[in-house]
Parts: sequence; structure tokens; C-alpha cells
Amino acid sequence: MKRLPVFISLLALASTSSVRPQPDKGLKDYYAAYFPIGVAVNPRSLDGEEAAFIQQHFNSVTAENAMKMGPLQPKEGVFNWELADDIVAFAASRGMRIRGHALCWHQQVADWFFVDDEGQPVSREILLERLRTHIHTVMKRYKGKVYAWDVVNEAIDDNPENLLRPSKWTAIIGEDFVEKAFEFAHEADPDAKLFYNDYNSERPEKVERIYTLLKRLKDKNVPIHGVGLQAHWSVFEPSEDQLRYALDRFSSLGLELHITELDVSVYPWEKERRSKRADESDVYTEAMQKAQAEKYAMAFRVFRDYRDVLTSVTFWNANDRYTWLDNYPVAGRKNHPSLFDTQRKPKRAYWRVVDF
Repeated sequence: MKRLPVFISLLALASTSSVRPQPDKGLKDYYAAYFPIGVAVNPRSLDGEEAAFIQQHFNSVTAENAMKMGPLQPKEGVFNWELADDIVAFAASRGMRIRGHALCWHQQVADWFFVDDEGQPVSREILLERLRTHIHTVMKRYKGKVYAWDVVNEAIDDNPENLLRPSKWTAIIGEDFVEKAFEFAHEADPDAKLFYNDYNSERPEKVERIYTLLKRLKDKNVPIHGVGLQAHWSVFEPSEDQLRYALDRFSSLGLELHITELDVSVYPWEKERRSKRADESDVYTEAMQKAQAEKYAMAFRVFRDYRDVLTSVTFWNANDRYTWLDNYPVAGRKNHPSLFDTQRKPKRAYWRVVDF
């Protein structure tokens, strides 16, 4: 009898779906024959109702921030392992896969990496050794536990005139910092799967630039195994044709595909931070719910079609209680990008995703 209210709630939410609600069945169970279903986690995810919810619906985890360069090594030789260790222990104790994110990025990296004791830029050789030491230390700690790593994150420039974005990595090391990072990662853990990860990786012009980088790495026999499509999408993009083209283009290189940071914003894509306008509302309207359900249904239909090369799908947040898109990029605006609402209940989009 205690399950009856939950069942009624699920039944109401599933009224537009042909799927019969099963309160004990999680999202991961519907996709057990296809690919692992992951989620990014943080310390608030590891206890209480949120932990139980994650265990029910997901069988893979990624650390949202705890394994990034800055949080892990804020000072040279000083590593903050506690949060990352907690996430690894949480996943391991529940038989969940673990993706590592991310070994090299132009953001969330401490300034000390790039300067000497007098604040002057270090040499290429010193920066390469610091990068190698960081990657080896992190990967060896989690060897045998983290099966795949986002080795380099977001190296492609937003400016279509460039290939790689200008950064301290390119300024000091050069564009080959990418291949060096993969080489160091393979040295540290030859059994780990190594991924390049980026956003807007379905937009036609960026597809081609990511492809150019990946092909360059493959042609040089750099140890890269896959490409991560972040999939920070909106109800407005990408189209099905764009998504299929990107998956075809990348997989043609013999690379595995991972969807690494999935969410579907109910607002158009923006990157620059701004204030909320007086005429803007963050009400989750019926039209938004319908459009979001359609976008998620399309995405998972495509994902299932590519199950031979697409081997993991990870959401960037578990539900709408907490999402990185709240207040970003628009201060004071609530977003609703997940399959589950702020009460952790399945939304219309959820039932479209599991109805196949």
C-alpha cells in the first residue's frame, strides 16, 4: 500500500505514453541491452534520497567537478583526493561504471601550472612534464576503477577561423599539447579508453573542425579511442539530420562515441553570461514540456540506432532539483533540462525516452 501514491503519480505522468509505469524500474533498466546510462555527480549526490535515486536510474557516473585539474591539484604536488575518492567509492560499491573528467582543460586549471617561482611563463619542457606528472598521478590512483577518461576537453576554438582555441597550453607547448596529453594518458593506464570531449559537436562547421583534429591524431597513431559529444542541447537544436551526420562523421574514423554531458535546455543556446530581462519568465510551460519531450525522444531514437558505435550516454545532472543551467548563462533564471523534475519524478520527456 505504501507504493500506491507513487504509482498513481507515475501513472499520471505517463498518461501520454504507452509505457506501463513500473516504480522499481530505472532508466538504466530500459536501456540495459543498449548502453550504460550515466550521470554527473557531486558531493550532494552521494547521500540520502538523491543517492537512492541515482542508484535506481543510472549505472555509470562522472565527477561533475572533482576530477578536473584545478580542484584536484590546486598547488604543485598538493592533491585534493577526498571528493574524487568519495565518488569512486560510491560508484564502486554499487557496481557502477566510472568515467573520468577531465585530464586537460583550458579552464579550471591552477595558474601555477604555467609559471615559475617568479611568475614568468615556464618553458615548453617544464609544462609538458607538469602535465605528464598530473596525468600519471591521477590516472594511476584510479587505475582499474575509471574505465574511460576525457583526456582533452574543449580544445576546438569557437572562432571558425581557427582550429584550436588560443590558450596557455597552445602558447607554451603548441598545438601538439593535445597529442602529448593522450600519449601521457596511455602511458599511465594502457587499458583505459581515451576520449576527446567537446560541446556544439553537432553543429556542421564545428563537426568538420573536430573531425580535422581527430583525423590528425589518428593519422599520427596517437592513442585515442573515442570522441565525447557533450550534448548540451536545447529544444531548438540539433536537428536529427545534424545529429546523425555528426555521429556518422566521427565514427567513420573508427572511434567509439560517448554522449558525455546530456541535457536539453528549454531556452535557446547562449554562452555569454547576462542578466535576466524584465520580460523573461522561467515558467516551465506546456509548450516547453512538449518540445523537450520531442527532442529527447528524437535523440534516444538516434542513440539506439547507433548502438554499435555509441557505447555510453551520460546526463550532466540527475534531475531539475539541481542543474548547472540554473543561473547560467542568465542570472536568476531556473532551467528544466532533465528527464526528472524538482521532486525527482519522471517528466513527459522520460516516458518518451523509455517508450520504444
